[in-house]
Amino acid sequence: MKNFLVAALLPLLASSQTIVVDNTSLPVDGATVAPAVLEVDASSSNATADLFPSETLQLTDAVIANLTDLELSNITLFSFEDSPANKLRKRTIFGKCKTYAGDFLYPSTLVWKVFDVLLGGALIKTVPYAAPCYDDFGNFNKAKCDFLTSNWANGTIYHTEDPTSVNGVLFQGLTCMPPALIPTPKECTVGGYPSYAVAVKNVAQIQLTVNLARSLNLRLVIKNTGHDFGAKSTGMGALSIWTHNLKSVQFMKTYKYGSYSGPAFKVGSGIQAFEIYEAAKANGVTVVGGEGRTVGVTGGYILGGGHSPLSSIYGMAVDQVLSMEVVTADGRFVTASPTSNADLFWALSGGGGSTFGVVSSMVIKAHPKIKVTTMTYVLQTADGYSSAAFWQALRIFFDGFIKYTDAGNYEYFRITSVGPDAYYSDMGPWFAPGMSKAELQALVAPMFAQWAAIGVVVEPVYTEYDNYYDAWHASFPVEPWGSNAIRQGSRLFPKSNWLDQGKLNMTFDAIKTIVEDGAYIIAFNIAAAPKSGFPDNGVNPAWRETVLHCITATFWDPAAEPATIKAISDKLTFDWGKKLIDASPGAGAYMSESDYIEPNFTQSFFGSKYAKLRAIKRKYDPYDLFYAQNAVGSEDWQMSEMIMGNLPSQNSKLCRK
Repeated sequence: MKNFLVAALLPLLASSQTIVVDNTSLPVDGATVAPAVLEVDASSSNATADLFPSETLQLTDAVIANLTDLELSNITLFSFEDSPANKLRKRTIFGKCKTYAGDFLYPSTLVWKVFDVLLGGALIKTVPYAAPCYDDFGNFNKAKCDFLTSNWANGTIYHTEDPTSVNGVLFQGLTCMPPALIPTPKECTVGGYPSYAVAVKNVAQIQLTVNLARSLNLRLVIKNTGHDFGAKSTGMGALSIWTHNLKSVQFMKTYKYGSYSGPAFKVGSGIQAFEIYEAAKANGVTVVGGEGRTVGVTGGYILGGGHSPLSSIYGMAVDQVLSMEVVTADGRFVTASPTSNADLFWALSGGGGSTFGVVSSMVIKAHPKIKVTTMTYVLQTADGYSSAAFWQALRIFFDGFIKYTDAGNYEYFRITSVGPDAYYSDMGPWFAPGMSKAELQALVAPMFAQWAAIGVVVEPVYTEYDNYYDAWHASFPVEPWGSNAIRQGSRLFPKSNWLDQGKLNMTFDAIKTIVEDGAYIIAFNIAAAPKSGFPDNGVNPAWRETVLHCITATFWDPAAEPATIKAISDKLTFDWGKKLIDASPGAGAYMSESDYIEPNFTQSFFGSKYAKLRAIKRKYDPYDLFYAQNAVGSEDWQMSEMIMGNLPSQNSKLCRK
């Protein structure tokens, strides 16, 4: 039977690419074959808001039928799962691993050519962002290399414009870093970056890519900006759907759907925080998004939940979503909302990106314009007080976490050791939406009075703004990117730890202990269970109990011995991480800012919702087309190689366990 199926597949992988017109075979190119797209009537959709023009451009059964009638070579590779043209169930001969170059089913150069023609020229054969620093791709350019080197760590605005660049370069394999940033630069290779990317500008291009990847068992990744700590949007030999160019924005002053009536935005999945915030300010409203300027708001950020400076008032960013437009694993374009594919909508609403489908747009709530007061200060032993006083002051601050989030506040602060018995913490910023300067001063006055009583005096700087955008823009600089010498983890600490003095002591002591041991802490006093309520969705239930999101980071010298680097890396997970878990049993972690090898990730990231999410994954993606590190269903897969012995390398094959 298998030999029969292989023989049947041979015509699909033919080396010549033709169509037949008037009984004459013609070569396939842009002159003989138009892009595989049809403009459909937007009214035929279940969408809760008008489709964007890019969403009316779809791949349909009629398009496939027409190309089949023209006898286009390989057309069945681009057909829908349930299409009459797709009669052969190719998965019966798929191997244990995804299909890679050199495998029988891997597309030939001519198949890639047909694909590009059907896409309308959107296919990119990828070249790493740092390639201008090397000769390997024939694009060496010293000036470009110098620019990207000097802007590597602080230039996310440039990285996010590249179809391959990702934040989690360590897991990509470090195969093309600027030579000045690595100890022994040798060459530049694609490595763990995708081999091809589709610069998506319409839904048809997403559908074609999904269908090809499913038909040939290719590894498929979805990339918007690449911010995720866990390198979810990269993978060796993969075909990538790059959604970054889906930038459409529509403001609806009066939008009604279900029980919601009010202002809303319909936004393309490529929109970044600075873009949606600018649009909200221009329309006199506020939207819930992250602090990172270049994060893709309607990509993995919202799909993973999305915490925000506004979460203590409005909840998670995904709580604002009213509907989504999605291409599912069978290639079909559907609406996901509380009334259309409701289970899919539930799963997409916090269950993680690159898992259930490819989102092209969302409708999200907009809130009224809101004033904000911010405060910054520096707490440091260098100002003349002891380490004991430093930690006592921090504990006084920690004691007020429930009070501060109940007031709608959000504090973003860091803690680090800067030398023997020397410590530093900066508040950057204390963010108080809806509060005047006087109201914030009154809220924090008891804390500062207690600090003064122990000899700790700081100089807080308050700034009052009449809108969210200006406060956000002034408070959060461009985020760092792409370090080859860092690993991070995180933990969500529940409110119940603050209601029990013993548990609070354990929480604070665990954080203090790991800082003393060298951990760098980035933390957020934040809540995501607003008084106004929140929807039932796929968000990690740990978020609804949280008052502290604590990110831990460890660093090393890239030139250090491998054994030294591994010891530092392992400490993050198996020592510091364990201490934080032990102080918060049964809690969780935020998947988008988490340990790459989080122990028991299904519980940490999804909690009691995992079983339902897994069932929905099986329903909408029975082919396991979509995969990402630590995503729903990923426990059935593994990378074929490891970094440091225990970090799955994206520069290796993805195979079933």
